[in-house]
Amino acid sequence: MPAHEATTGTEAAAPGAAGDPLARERAHLAASRAALRAMREDVQALDIRDVTANWVNAAVLQAQIDDRIKALADLAHTPLFFGRLDYLHAVGAEAAEGAEGERFYIGRRHVHDAHGDPMVIDWRAPVSQPFYQASRNNPLDVDQRRRFGYTGGELTAYEDEHLSDPDEAEQTSKLLQAEIERPRVGPMRDIVATIQPEQDEIVRSGLGGTVCVQGGPGTGKTAVGLHRVAYLLYAHRERLARTGTLVIGPNRSFLHYIEQVLPALGELEVKQATVEDLVAGRAEVRGTDEAPAAVVKGDARMAEVLRRAIRSHVTPPAEPVVVVRGSRRWRVPAYEIEEMVTELLARDMRYGAAHEALPQRIAHAVLVRMEEAGEAPDDRVQNAVARNPAVKAAVKAIWPAVDPAKLVLRLLTDADFLATHADGLLTEEERKHILMVKPARSVKSARWTAADAVLIDEASDLVARTHSLGHVVVDEAQDLSPMQYRAVGRRCSTGSATVLGDLAQGTTPWSTRSWEQALFHLGKQDAVVEELTAGFRVPREVIAYASRLLPAIAPGLAPVESVREAPGSLTVRAVTGAVPDGDEGGAGGSGGLDAAVVAACEESLGHEGSIGLIAADARVPALAAALTAAGHHYLSPGEETSARSRLTLVPASLAKGLEYDYVVLDEPAAVVGGEPDERTGLRRLYVALTRAVSGLTVLHAAPLPAQLV
Repeated sequence: MPAHEATTGTEAAAPGAAGDPLARERAHLAASRAALRAMREDVQALDIRDVTANWVNAAVLQAQIDDRIKALADLAHTPLFFGRLDYLHAVGAEAAEGAEGERFYIGRRHVHDAHGDPMVIDWRAPVSQPFYQASRNNPLDVDQRRRFGYTGGELTAYEDEHLSDPDEAEQTSKLLQAEIERPRVGPMRDIVATIQPEQDEIVRSGLGGTVCVQGGPGTGKTAVGLHRVAYLLYAHRERLARTGTLVIGPNRSFLHYIEQVLPALGELEVKQATVEDLVAGRAEVRGTDEAPAAVVKGDARMAEVLRRAIRSHVTPPAEPVVVVRGSRRWRVPAYEIEEMVTELLARDMRYGAAHEALPQRIAHAVLVRMEEAGEAPDDRVQNAVARNPAVKAAVKAIWPAVDPAKLVLRLLTDADFLATHADGLLTEEERKHILMVKPARSVKSARWTAADAVLIDEASDLVARTHSLGHVVVDEAQDLSPMQYRAVGRRCSTGSATVLGDLAQGTTPWSTRSWEQALFHLGKQDAVVEELTAGFRVPREVIAYASRLLPAIAPGLAPVESVREAPGSLTVRAVTGAVPDGDEGGAGGSGGLDAAVVAACEESLGHEGSIGLIAADARVPALAAALTAAGHHYLSPGEETSARSRLTLVPASLAKGLEYDYVVLDEPAAVVGGEPDERTGLRRLYVALTRAVSGLTVLHAAPLPAQLV
């Protein structure tokens, strides 16, 4: 599988020469860019003045046109196509027997010429799938697969695999390897040029089912989830345009890091949020929970506590309902209304829906009596009876409206009310954990926490059904509590989900211990669980070092097998003479260690690409001061690298999901000690150790955790 590069002169000729394959491919690239430009100009030239009935339709249509123009943008440094397939035979059932083979260029979006003939085929199209799946054992009718190499947006090389040639030796693609190892400058990139067969199968799985992807560091699970969204939007665009799609990440820094992946693939309408964003409208979060309280509030038992508390507002009727209409009085006895209430409770309807149904049930009973008396009432009469003051007063007494926030506030401030509805569910100690130390007088004055907002969201759903989207992707899902899973599950109750995570990277006290439990709380018990075990990002030496922690943090989990060899990619250095400074979490050295860390960052900056300095949260201020004193400008997580700075200072709590070409890790013992317990601390350390793409330098003044020695 020889690679042909313009710089080496291999198969090189003057540009445009008939015998120069590289020149022909460049010519096709130029023609494809021209065709894309013409497609965009055609959309820009559309005149909608005569096809819209009113200004509303005009605004909607203009917005759609604007989105189409954005989707057709030609990004200068993003290759328009990255591969080519030469088929042995014509593609499609309608092709005549013996028809000559066809050639397709595979790229990020479809491009056609003025006659409608394809210049570039979208990577998501069925005809493109063999680019990812074809092999010598199963060539899928592909004669030759060609990969292209680019430098700064210019096509500079190509590489061929003759899948139908039994004499050609199988080799590792150098262009594929170079693309995977390309420096990580800026936000996360798409991986359409490097999707592997096992990843492609997940990406193209159907919309109807939920998929859970367990993947260790560097296995590409985040990219797989994002590309699955892009594929589903391609295959089911009309349906998902109606129902909507959502990507949920662990924090805003992570979402900023991944936000350019889908737009680069032409998908502009996918919304991104954190779980906190999903429930933000329920309460203003101004407080924080201690870990024991957050664990209890996040436990699935709280859903039953809330259900009991809401249903406790239902009171059996004490007297009949008498409706006066004209000169007639219609009486519905208390026992009959009680039967209605019992039936509604048995149906386990949403509380609010039952609140709306009860007056109609009572009105229907009145109509039956009217008909028995010889009258002929219609639906208008029933609706009028349902609005009768006597009926409204009875419903208010029997099935009163419930404010979800007020209900949660009462549970968290009224010990007796909580004890009544948590009986047999929560222990006395657990109830004490979640009761507010300083009870708030009102919903507005309460210092709600993030966990409280999730409880209010649960209560709101018990009152009125939450709107469901067509597809939801949730990344770093191992860190969600059962109640957070339920909040996400409500957003895709009639749709499907892609769940991404790594059990070994769970760094919250409530992190899930098994995907079966997580999927149960999500409401997707029938989901397919896939495991990605091949690592493409983290060097073999680095992942092997980090995997020493697995027996302690995830005993049953297999370590990632990295396909990347990078000798010398790991350096572990003890800093002698550094005096512990008493920072939270253990022993960071105040002078010598800080200076050594700055020196290591300077050494890493000698390489191309991004640099991440990861440290325990408590160590960040000291390191920030040391970097500033040394004259280094640094970025915060999620900020884009620039000519001014390629160095990002990353608190360990925000490192998850991010990646850097070179990582300097400050004081592992402080990372572990900064967490509530050792298991969570070691998991946080595992995350920090696996953020490097090309090289990792570990500096420590305190002894390393025993698991790493």
